[in-house]
Amino acid sequence: MRISTIAAAIALAGAAATPSLAQTAVSATTDLNVRAGPGPTYDIVGVIPVSGSASLMGCTESGSWCQVSANGAQGWVYSKYLTTDMSGQTVVITEHRSDLQVPVVTYENDQGASTTAGAASGAMAGAIIAGPVGAVVGGAAGAATGAALNPPEQRIEYVRSNRVDPVYLEGEPVVGATLPDTVVLHQIPDYSYQYVYVNGQPVLVDPGSHQIVYVVR
Repeated sequence: MRISTIAAAIALAGAAATPSLAQTAVSATTDLNVRAGPGPTYDIVGVIPVSGSASLMGCTESGSWCQVSANGAQGWVYSKYLTTDMSGQTVVITEHRSDLQVPVVTYENDQGASTTAGAASGAMAGAIIAGPVGAVVGGAAGAATGAALNPPEQRIEYVRSNRVDPVYLEGEPVVGATLPDTVVLHQIPDYSYQYVYVNGQPVLVDPGSHQIVYVVR
């Protein structure tokens, strides 16, 4: 997964977006997973880096997931971490869909059946509490919380080598977001942080606050 994710991240990083009636230039407020479909159970096919840009093609009827395009690559991202410029003000897409006239898009599955995007993609065990990176504070996108964590490589390899059954939650695992207290965390030998696989993505978590402190890619 690491190789394909990194390759897709390069393709998506900083791509110029051309606004049109059906597309809007958007930016990611954090390193944001791009998924194969509109939901947390779909495979991760790329990453838009923090402040990376893309073209918004439309969002699901609920507004939770949006389809984006950059350098010819297309996928779906969680809308709370997408912003755009609206009359000189940075706004979160999901909060201004009507003002921006964002179209509703549908998702076509592998069998060719077109369905309304945003339909339930499986039972969720709760919801991720979005961090300040997904909020607008004073008209500008909030910055990521805390200093960047640089875990020792041996701790990262332990997480990769010791996979655990993933828990699926509504939302997207990003640094600064908080997991429900019901999510069971797993020990990393000789390390203060613990880990869990959320929506197929391994993350390091502060066991005291259940806040995500690092996303393993």
